[in-house]
Amino acid sequence: MPGRWGALLYEARTTHVRAEPRRVFRHRFPLWLVDLDALPQLPWPLRPLARFLPRDHALRPGSPTIRHDLERELAAHGLRLDGGRVLMLTQARSLGHVFNPLTVYWCRDAAGAPLCTVAEVHNTYGGRHRYLLHPDAAGLAGAAKTFHVSPFLPSDGRYRLLLPEPAPDGARLHLSVRLELPDGPALTATVSGTGRPAGPAALLRTTLRHPLATFAVSVRIRAQGVRLWLRGLPVHPCPPAARAPRP
Repeated sequence: MPGRWGALLYEARTTHVRAEPRRVFRHRFPLWLVDLDALPQLPWPLRPLARFLPRDHALRPGSPTIRHDLERELAAHGLRLDGGRVLMLTQARSLGHVFNPLTVYWCRDAAGAPLCTVAEVHNTYGGRHRYLLHPDAAGLAGAAKTFHVSPFLPSDGRYRLLLPEPAPDGARLHLSVRLELPDGPALTATVSGTGRPAGPAALLRTTLRHPLATFAVSVRIRAQGVRLWLRGLPVHPCPPAARAPRP
């Protein structure tokens, strides 16, 4: 990928549309597209603004790298990267905080052919889960919902995901996730943006435009939850399996 750090930085916009009661939630935030084998090496004065740590993504505590943890997950499903490239779209840890509702991995095998796409979902209870997907040529895939995310939505249903691999030149990014229940769509989330080569100037500009962006994501999600609760929506308790384990 182009750029001083071999990564792309998006000023992304997400839109959540809830069907019943109808609510539209929009938010802007920075997203990074990075190669797991060549994570950006920031100069030390800028490192607090963007870090990519295994503990923010790994399903197994103590994993040495994000890639190592992902490879173990894929191997458990009979898939081998064998040195192939993995691109990750995610928010970076910034000023000591990160919250990623969705991280996406595009995995290719040693010959460069698409192997799979992985959607890593985090909830506000500290839990995380990965959906292993095999999209079609357009990036379209489906998956049964098996992980509790929102207290105002049931834990069942089915996802319809559009996750095409982003172009390495930073062309327009457009992803979508739709949750379908037996009586129709319940929630549609989209992420869009245009990337630019990541470097000191781009990072500082994005940080000034979106200060404390990772904190803002957490606060706005919780604030939206309070509004729905005040409207009297029924709450679906989070099962223990979807919570972060206690230390």
